[in-house]
Amino acid sequence: MDRRKAKRRIAQILEQLRARYPTVKVPLHHRNPLELLVATILSAQCTDATVNRITPALFARYRTARDYAFASPAELEALIRPTGFYRQKARAIINACRALMERFEGEVPRTMEELLTLDGVGRKTANVILSSARLEGWTGWDPSAEDGLGIVVDTHVRRVARRLGLTQNANPEKIERDLMALIPREEWPSFPLRLIYLGRELCRARNPLCHLCPLQTLCPSAPRRGASL
Repeated sequence: MDRRKAKRRIAQILEQLRARYPTVKVPLHHRNPLELLVATILSAQCTDATVNRITPALFARYRTARDYAFASPAELEALIRPTGFYRQKARAIINACRALMERFEGEVPRTMEELLTLDGVGRKTANVILSSARLEGWTGWDPSAEDGLGIVVDTHVRRVARRLGLTQNANPEKIERDLMALIPREEWPSFPLRLIYLGRELCRARNPLCHLCPLQTLCPSAPRRGASL
């Protein structure tokens, strides 16, 4: 496919996704950057639904980075146990919040480089936070190219992007680079959320509903019921 056709196809994919999902928001419930940081750490190898079920009690108990930094590990573990790997996650949350207290005045940092210095934070978590800052217009955050924003890659983004032929890679960082080269920068915060919505609703891992998908005519995997190239 030549460059013009590829660009037109990307534009059509984006148009269809925007029409299907005009409003997007990170599925993890949160009221501020700290809550989203904690929720995203908890979401590793766990469903958003489970995280959202346990965070109301968690966020009522711990309200600031200081609260988490000086939390009893046993008490924190008990609250987050349903999310799995609770000991490792409790340790990551406590260590990350200690770093917030020691190096960032108790606030969640606002650049990719700084976020990646926190325990339990990889590119996916950092991108979730930076994307939400842009989508939700967080007070005091000044989104710019310098914040290091990329594209969130989770299991749904990986699957749908591969089925659409937007990448042939399996490694999340390579997939992210492929998508960043194709998707206009202004779409980076919202594009992966729309893929996640599509992956949950129609482009399922098993038995994808290709016949109902708005991207059916643009997807090289649709004739094979979701089997990637």
